[in-house]
Amino acid sequence: MTDTHVEERNLVSVAPRSLWYRLYHGETTYDFIGRRKIGFLISGILLALTLVSLLGRGLNLGLDFKGGVVWDVPAKNGLTIDIAKSVLSANGVSESDAKVQTVNGSSGERIRVQTGVLDRDVQAKIRTSLAEKAGVSLEDVPVNSVSSTWGKEITGKALWALAIFFLALSAYIWLRFEWKMAIAAFVAVVHDVAISVGVYSFFRFTVTPATVIAFLTILGFSLYDTIVVFDKVHENTRKLTTGRYTYGDVVNLSMNQTLMRSINTTLAAVLPVASLLVIGAGVMGAVAIKDFALALFVGLMVGAYSSIFIATPILWWLKNREPRNKALETRLGVGTGDVLRARALGAGARTVTPSGAGAALPGPTGFTHPPRPRKKKHR
Repeated sequence: MTDTHVEERNLVSVAPRSLWYRLYHGETTYDFIGRRKIGFLISGILLALTLVSLLGRGLNLGLDFKGGVVWDVPAKNGLTIDIAKSVLSANGVSESDAKVQTVNGSSGERIRVQTGVLDRDVQAKIRTSLAEKAGVSLEDVPVNSVSSTWGKEITGKALWALAIFFLALSAYIWLRFEWKMAIAAFVAVVHDVAISVGVYSFFRFTVTPATVIAFLTILGFSLYDTIVVFDKVHENTRKLTTGRYTYGDVVNLSMNQTLMRSINTTLAAVLPVASLLVIGAGVMGAVAIKDFALALFVGLMVGAYSSIFIATPILWWLKNREPRNKALETRLGVGTGDVLRARALGAGARTVTPSGAGAALPGPTGFTHPPRPRKKKHR
């Protein structure tokens, strides 16, 4: 039989399908494992910037964490940020130790003044002066005082909450799948927290209790997205136990099959959060939800990225060190892209025989053998 006849048996050509069709049906051919170094490089740069920012600038902790006093004054009678700062200076409070900003709320524009812990007498004097400058009564200038001890207690509880979450996460994935998947997911979650904290440090966003709650929420989202991919990898690993595929082939195939689901899940979560942040906090002035929505938005984006470009490549690296998987690559001579090349031959491609392997790999439809030749009709 000629080579042409062999090719006709191995491939069934049909019209090529669009990218959207292949993406929606899990038939994309992106080589995630082959390009894993790109994701690692991006994460390495972001983690380095996070470390530099934390060492150089630290975190902009809110009142609940470091303690202090906050006054909210109606911006009336020409009261400005500069006038509020002059009131602080007149009462012996340095401008460098204070934070004065304009906020929009349901009751209109207000001047928010935040300082460190002060004596009650000084607090009362500043409150009186601010009320006089704004031309309002003392009742219109609410004051909120939090001790530094209470702030340290909140910080400790937040750290304990993160530690318990990490332990529960690792135990669940270990029991559900295997310990190497638990390690990969754990590293990805730590990666998400580190980069999210780096974003807050670099842009000087205020860290509040709402921020911590949001971080715990997005960690759960990141875990969900990672488990979706891991579950597909686990399923394909059990199906493709014929000894004809490397673990990299299985991982690449699984990630392309779940890519559209990851995109849809991320969009479904990010769009409502973006609406809260832009419309709710920005346009309508709902300051109370700003901290929570901002942390959710940052964390969701980082979590979606890590589940695809960090967690699964780390899993491949761990699994590929196993003797069986090493032996497969050595014996087959198959790289991590052969399954994808089979899928890239066209929407109708069924199989391809990699050089030196002598084994057919699955195309988009999952066939592992050439289609039977059509019988000739007898006239």
